[in-house]
Amino acid sequence: MIAPGKVNLSLFVGAPRADGLHPLVSVVQAVTLADDVTMEPAGADEIVCPGIEGANLAAKALAAFRAATGWDEPQRITITKRIPVAAGMGGGSSDAAAVLRLAAQSFGGIDPGALSEIAFGVGADVPSLLDPGRVLMTRAGERVERLPDPEPFGLVIVPSSHTLSTPAVYAEFDRLGGARPDDELVAREAQARAGDPPPPVNGLQHAARALCPAIDPVIHQVAATGADYTLVSGSGPTVFGVFPDPDHARAAAARLPGAIAVEPLR
Repeated sequence: MIAPGKVNLSLFVGAPRADGLHPLVSVVQAVTLADDVTMEPAGADEIVCPGIEGANLAAKALAAFRAATGWDEPQRITITKRIPVAAGMGGGSSDAAAVLRLAAQSFGGIDPGALSEIAFGVGADVPSLLDPGRVLMTRAGERVERLPDPEPFGLVIVPSSHTLSTPAVYAEFDRLGGARPDDELVAREAQARAGDPPPPVNGLQHAARALCPAIDPVIHQVAATGADYTLVSGSGPTVFGVFPDPDHARAAAARLPGAIAVEPLR
């Protein structure tokens, strides 16, 4: 099963709620750059993810599904990574979402709302990748609505040799200020739901750039290839550019070392 990466075409972030989570309004677009996730019966639960060490959201997702459903058949999960790690593209979240989809299939079905609740308990981005495509993500990530598929366009993804921790970026965001007021979040949500794409703004971009100055020259390099606009993806440090069609994106990627031309997942 593919576990696609994502970019946030817009991301408006408010001040922390009482539970410490940040309300947001984001148009999330899944892309064709994807990990592969397989799950098969085994003697004991095992996560196989070559090249990645330490905690894995896929294991957390499987444990959460078991806790919610009582499903106890041991599984081996194998993940082939292609999405950059700790890059703001939701790779770990998408792997976790794929595990939840596979577990639901093996279990014999589960109410989508219940599966979404499990997903949010695993991570804020996970619900937006349960049914990957173009979605509107609101509240702190627990509310997800499917949006119509876009017309074809192209993207250039520029991975970074640096990594950023999402909690660290949010902490820097809080330190720097700039939280959007509640009434603006309400207006942006209504705008996206009405089919009028919010402007290409990433509310976390300033914080990501402050923590990782290497982002700035990459933004300028992508912009110089003729992108319609450039943004940091999520909490960064990956930079992406949006182009009018896939051919323009491929031509731009050829001019940027390490860049990858991708398309929106439809």
